[in-house]
Amino acid sequence: MAEIEVRQLSKVFDLKGQDFQALKDISLEIESGDIYGIIGMSGAGKSTLVRCLNFLERPTQGEVFVRGQDMASLSEAQLRKARQEMAMIFQHFNLLMQKNVIDNVCFPLRIQGVNKADAKKRAMELLEIVGLADKGRSYPAQLSGGQKQRVAIARALASNPKILLCDEATSALDPQTTASILALLKDINEKFGITMVVITHQMAVIREICKHVAILNHGELVEEGEVEEIFNHPKSAAARELILGDISEGQWNGGIRQQDIVHEAKKLRIVFSENSSFEPVIANMILQFGVPVNILRANTKNVGGIAKGEMILGLPEGEELQQQIEQYMIEKGLEIEEVTGDV
Repeated sequence: MAEIEVRQLSKVFDLKGQDFQALKDISLEIESGDIYGIIGMSGAGKSTLVRCLNFLERPTQGEVFVRGQDMASLSEAQLRKARQEMAMIFQHFNLLMQKNVIDNVCFPLRIQGVNKADAKKRAMELLEIVGLADKGRSYPAQLSGGQKQRVAIARALASNPKILLCDEATSALDPQTTASILALLKDINEKFGITMVVITHQMAVIREICKHVAILNHGELVEEGEVEEIFNHPKSAAARELILGDISEGQWNGGIRQQDIVHEAKKLRIVFSENSSFEPVIANMILQFGVPVNILRANTKNVGGIAKGEMILGLPEGEELQQQIEQYMIEKGLEIEEVTGDV
C-alpha cells in the first residue's frame, strides 16, 4: 500500500468570479520511505498539490489517501491529528522571531500538551540531529539562512512525523547551503525512514536528493517516474525544458556559454553511462567519420549519487551522415535524444 495515493485530483479556485483550474486530473502514488520530487515552473500547481496532500486545500474533485486513510472522510479534529504526522517546511522558514531556537522547536510539542521539561529534552535531541546543539539560546535574527532552515527542520521533526512535506525549502538559500540542507534531509530519510515530498522548480534539487519525480505543467501531470530514467530519457517537452535549463543562463560549460550556443542543423543530447565513460567516444567518432562535431555544452551532474556526464552536440549537415553518427553513438552505449530547437 502506498504511503500517499492521489486519485484524479483537480482543484479549481474562484478568482473574482472567474474559475481558475490550478490542478487537473492528477494521479500518483508515493511509497513509504521514498524521497519524491514534484517539479514544475512557476504556476505549475506544485504548492497547491502539496497543500492538497494534507488538506490545507480541499480538492475540488478526486481523492487523497494517506497511509490508507481517505483524507476527505476526516473531521476537522481528525485532520489536525493527521497533520501532526505530515509536517511541513517552507521556503521562508516561518520561525517565531520573538522566541529562541529551543522555544521554536518546542512550540508544536507545547501545543500538543507535552510538558515543558520533556519538550525541551526533545528539542535538544533534535538540535543535535540538525547540527545546532550550540544554538539553543540564539534567536532567529542571529542565524544564517541555512541555520534557520535547520531549526525549521528540527521543529518539523518534533512530532515524530511519518511524512515531511518540503515546499521550496531551499529556494531562498545559496548553492553551498542548499547542498548542506539536502544532505541533511537525505540523512534524516535514511536514518528515520521518513517519507519526503520535495516541491521545487530546480532540477538540481531533484537530481541530488529524489528517487522519483512528478513533473507538472500548467496544472497537469505530464511525466512521472524514476529520476535517473527521466534524466536519461525525458518524454515530455516540460521535462526536456527543465533538464536543459538545469544550467543557469550565462554559466560556463566546456568553455561555451549557454547564450552563445550556435544554431546547428541538428542537435543531440547524449548521456554517458558507466560503460561508455572510459573510452574517448567523441574523439574516436570524429576520427572515424572525418568530420567536425560541435560540442555546444558539456558537464557532469549528480543524479541520485551517480555522476552522469552529458553533452549537447551539433551534428554536421547531411541526413545520411547524421544517421550514421547516431548509430555509432548508440553502439558505443550512449543515451541519445534529439534536442534541435530546444537549446
